[in-house]
Amino acid sequence: MSRRLSDRAAGFALVAAIFLLVVLAALGAFIVTVSTSQQMSSALDVQGERAYQAARSGIEWGVYQVTRNSAACSPATTTSFTFPATATTLAAFTVTVQCSAYPDASGGPQVHQITATACNQPAAGACPNGAPGLSYVERQMQVSF
Repeated sequence: MSRRLSDRAAGFALVAAIFLLVVLAALGAFIVTVSTSQQMSSALDVQGERAYQAARSGIEWGVYQVTRNSAACSPATTTSFTFPATATTLAAFTVTVQCSAYPDASGGPQVHQITATACNQPAAGACPNGAPGLSYVERQMQVSF
């Protein structure tokens, strides 16, 4: 009788070991999934900050064009540009700058409005992209002066 009990205990140990392996494998897969999504989220946060800086540079470029170069500013004025390859952190972004001017409502000087949209997947060389891919990042800034 003691031999049967020993055989049953050995069988139970095998089932318990298999169950433990399955649970540990599931836990490992869960940890890998969470880690991967966390890393992807962090990378998109970094890209979002880069897009913000690219849009900000578009605003600065547009303000410079209007204030220092006396460039025309009309609703039809739209310019897109990319950054040089030496600008390694912003080289993947395209910036589209739009400018419009209108008279001040209180009879003051003319108001200029500049909108800069930066994205990492431009459509036909301009931002925004109406049908973006999976890792699409876009930031838009607007300034009136």
